[in-house]
Amino acid sequence: MQNYCKLIGALAAASALAAGTASAEVEYEIHGGYSSMYLFRGLNLGDDLVEAGVDVAGEWNGLGLSAGAWYGSFADGPFNTDFDELDLYAEASRDFGFMTGAVGYIYYDNLRALGSNAHEVYFSVAKEIFGLDTSLTYFWDIEGDNDGYTEAYIGKGFELSPCLTLNTGGTLAYVVEQSEFAHFTAKVSLDWAFTETATLSPFIAASWGLADSGTSGAYGNVGDEFLGGTMLSVSF
Repeated sequence: MQNYCKLIGALAAASALAAGTASAEVEYEIHGGYSSMYLFRGLNLGDDLVEAGVDVAGEWNGLGLSAGAWYGSFADGPFNTDFDELDLYAEASRDFGFMTGAVGYIYYDNLRALGSNAHEVYFSVAKEIFGLDTSLTYFWDIEGDNDGYTEAYIGKGFELSPCLTLNTGGTLAYVVEQSEFAHFTAKVSLDWAFTETATLSPFIAASWGLADSGTSGAYGNVGDEFLGGTMLSVSF
């Protein structure tokens, strides 16, 4: 989730990338955190999410390459059952000047919203407009059906001091096959870079379900949710 964004990958592939592109800088990040709820695309999948992950990013022949792995453990309150999830992902992007385009792949193992496991390919465009970070992403479920889930994002960061940044953002989701807006989710985090490589990010988020109650599929019963948590990330 990192979902959100939860972006993920194989370190062996990253090592090969680093060896093959001596002039390119490869960056690594490890992160872990806690959320009061596992909120996935506006869906409440459980409580008390404990998560950890590792990401790697670099550049090769003008392409931005990133990959990583994310693991989460959470509880289903009504059934008093614990669940675990492992996600793997990879992405290639290119800056065209007027916009940045990306294509990526995500593998979900034991994702309750889409079944025991799922494979998605996504296509994204991003651009800074009037100082705002904007993007539009379409997710295509390879084996199943995610109703053509699509996200539009807008966000902005405000530097409060050399080590404090207030980040704000909102996501509006649309399911193409249902011709319905699924949810709107807003998030605010305060990123405290307490060392050159480590950042602590407490956050709050809220989500509002937008689909009609009679809509078929997962989003017909999406409610309004509020959650909070914190994330610690270390880059090197």
